[in-house]
Amino acid sequence: MSYEPPRPARGLLVTPEDKEAPARVRRLRRLGLGEHPDPSLDAFAHHLAGITGTPYAMVNFIGEERQFFAGLRTPGAGPAVQENGGGPEVGRFLPRSHGFCPHLVARRKALVLDDVHDYPRFAGNPVVDEYGIRSYLGAPLIDSTGMVLGTVCVADLEPRPWGTTGLETIKSAAADLAVRLERREHDGLPL
Repeated sequence: MSYEPPRPARGLLVTPEDKEAPARVRRLRRLGLGEHPDPSLDAFAHHLAGITGTPYAMVNFIGEERQFFAGLRTPGAGPAVQENGGGPEVGRFLPRSHGFCPHLVARRKALVLDDVHDYPRFAGNPVVDEYGIRSYLGAPLIDSTGMVLGTVCVADLEPRPWGTTGLETIKSAAADLAVRLERREHDGLPL
């Protein structure tokens, strides 16, 4: 897995097409993932937030229409859009059009955004305005078949220079979790 910095573009980048989504959804169902919170994945996200010093950390599984945070650590109760009359509440679901993980899945590579405002195609994303996200670091969860199951990511409300250390941390966390998910599938071992 390599890192390729996103190139600035004019205007908002539309959420990328995801031709693997139907197969991914079937695979996630076989794994028992993508539809229910998982306490072990919440613990994984909490640990990831601790080692990166971020308020948000997620294990995100991406379906055809939405994203689901099976593992979640937030400063409040949890991320996603659920209208309550006064603005979005924190929850476990987001539309595919929100956030940066759908782009990461399509790229199949880690995505590092030190300051989303530096990239016009990402600066207009709804999570920037609705949640105040300013920096993002994520890596794909790729299983042994080569399928991208989802992402492991962290986000902050302030710009952050993630550097090589941040990139290696997130890539290592994603690789470790992908192995643990498959071990759980094959051997019934806990994460």
